[in-house]
Amino acid sequence: MRNSWSNRKLYQTLCRKKTFTDEFEPGKEKLKRVLNIFDLTALGIGSTLGCGVYVLAGTVAKSIAGPAVVLSFIVAAIVSSFSGVCYAEFAGRVPKAGSAYIYSYVTVGEFIAFFIGWTLYIEHTIGTASVAKAMTNYLDALLGDPQKRYFKKHLPMHVDFLGEYPDFASFFFVIFIALIVAWGVKKSSTLNKAFTMLNLLTLATVVASGFFLGKLSNWNIPKSEIPPGVDGGNGGFSPFGWNGIIAGAARCFYGFIGFDSIATTGEETKDPKKTIPLAIVLSLFFVTVAYSSVASVLTLMWPYYDQDPDAPLPVIYANMGMPIIKYMVTCGAVFALMTTLLGCLFPIPRILYAMSSDGLLFKCFSMVNEKTKTPVLATMIAGVGTGLLSSLFNLEQLVEMTSIGTLMSYLMVCVCILILRYKNNNIVSQDLDNSEVHIIYKWWNASNTGLTNKDSQYVSRVLILVYTFAAVIFCICMTNVNDCEGFLKLLLTIIIGISIAFLIISMLMLCRLPQAVENLSFRVPFVPLIPCLSILLNLYLMMELNIKTWMRFGIGIIVGLLIYAFYGVHNSLEGGKQRIINDKEHKQEMKISNN
Repeated sequence: MRNSWSNRKLYQTLCRKKTFTDEFEPGKEKLKRVLNIFDLTALGIGSTLGCGVYVLAGTVAKSIAGPAVVLSFIVAAIVSSFSGVCYAEFAGRVPKAGSAYIYSYVTVGEFIAFFIGWTLYIEHTIGTASVAKAMTNYLDALLGDPQKRYFKKHLPMHVDFLGEYPDFASFFFVIFIALIVAWGVKKSSTLNKAFTMLNLLTLATVVASGFFLGKLSNWNIPKSEIPPGVDGGNGGFSPFGWNGIIAGAARCFYGFIGFDSIATTGEETKDPKKTIPLAIVLSLFFVTVAYSSVASVLTLMWPYYDQDPDAPLPVIYANMGMPIIKYMVTCGAVFALMTTLLGCLFPIPRILYAMSSDGLLFKCFSMVNEKTKTPVLATMIAGVGTGLLSSLFNLEQLVEMTSIGTLMSYLMVCVCILILRYKNNNIVSQDLDNSEVHIIYKWWNASNTGLTNKDSQYVSRVLILVYTFAAVIFCICMTNVNDCEGFLKLLLTIIIGISIAFLIISMLMLCRLPQAVENLSFRVPFVPLIPCLSILLNLYLMMELNIKTWMRFGIGIIVGLLIYAFYGVHNSLEGGKQRIINDKEHKQEMKISNN
């Protein structure tokens, strides 16, 4: 009996959910609400529209998609928008600091929330380190590689899993950005807006000059005009076919990572329920337009097969004899990296702050400076950790580990949206009896006109679980079927067919269930189609990552789980008790003041 009670208590601890009040009381908030729609949109654009716009388009155009890289960016934007609108609805539901972590805590439970929060922390830290590394590599190359030559000669690191030399410039640069973030949210936001405007001005110059200098013939180069020995596909607008467009979209998808940094500002935004969803949608729109425009002029100005994969725009302008625009683009790339670095580092202390406030991480992370109204200690610790990663590892190793956390958080948010849409919010119970007719009705609500109840909520969660499990099986088989032969390939093909049937049936059954009636500032359209497609696409991209990436990422996850097991479980329980006591005291104070 005692073991049963202990197991039940452990289960309740792992699955307990966080609650919050909708009203924000003056004097009760630690962080300062100063951000508006312009600030958040600039943050989203700055976080997303970084070095990818100066590098990614040329890389994909050269050997993956050709001029059809424009379509690759549009497909990637559509996939990203599925997760983006889910983030937008959740940000309106839960306007608190912490992004997908707090969303999961409110919807699914504590353990999953900690897992997602820690995953986000690792992902943002590695992503920021990779941007810092890319920036110092870019500047070092621009100056003739003085740091690389000096430290490879005097302080080389002969370790397989580390870089060739310690990148001290990258470390100190990250610390400098961390100091800016800790200085104050409004000040760092102002600096971010300035860098973002310079970045957009540079891109506008590129687009204007590109449409003036571009040639439509570069979008229709026949195969006979491609130089021998060059992998140019079949020529034309889409030289590598539809497969090249999709493969390019998978690569371009990572250029859209970053808009979720907007969702971490829930406690520093004015009117977050309306501002955050709108900022997410606006930033995705502007970033898509920017990527598509740059990809268009890039392939119009210069043949796709002759693009430089590392720095396509400066090389094009150098080849066309336009050094002034070349240096403008070079400076624009520096500002783009600055905005991306600032935007990537900005969410990390907010995630640590949110988890620490709930008792899942050490209390020092939730300390807020009275003058700056920011979590200074969490910001500096995040800066030191990120700086060490960027100084010790090379860029390729960092880039390989960047995307897992983001894809996993996107996946979790989409699942949470489905759970909430079919949640029983009715005060009056409308449970159906167990007659044969009502059982059939419960599992296939043909009328789709009823209100949510405990039965429909239960059915929806079973169907969401079935759909997610079928999606995992489908993605695993799809990513491995082409590498198999004979009977194993036939078996995987059969499993793919069965999983597709489960995916379609479970989604159709979800369509027939009643959804909760709620008054929200933003709602995801076409539910359950959009969240279900997002789940499938995010899982597929996760399965495309190699096993070494998963192993490296797994080490960080194990460290986080150990922190939760030995610190978080006990302290979050104590924190929950304290919150209940504080809520009761506050209610009593409100009653006294009203009387």
